[in-house]
Amino acid sequence: VQLQASGGGLVQPGGSLRLSCAASGSIASINAMRWYRRAPGKQREYVAHISSAGITNYADSVKGRFAISRDKNTVYLQMNSLKPEDTADYYCNAEVLILGSFSWGDYWGQGTQVTVSS
Repeated sequence: VQLQASGGGLVQPGGSLRLSCAASGSIASINAMRWYRRAPGKQREYVAHISSAGITNYADSVKGRFAISRDKNTVYLQMNSLKPEDTADYYCNAEVLILGSFSWGDYWGQGTQVTVSS
């Protein structure tokens, strides 16, 4: 199973970006999908979560500005009203059931860099 993240880049404060993360491989089912981020010199932090039923949850720092969504095996993160403190590498995560397996695995994307600066 591979998770391929994309959509990062340089944006001015107040701008928007949309991140995508596509899961591929021998996938039977995907449960929760999440976004995390790691800012320079800081620990990784949780950003948002979406369940298989579409229930969402957000970190307080992004609530009202970011929106997580999913379509089949792809998860998106729409980021609006971006601030310099949103600058980080963003990572997607998914709970995946492999075809022919009876246990769920935790998979990570490679990260996509978001820089918010004027």
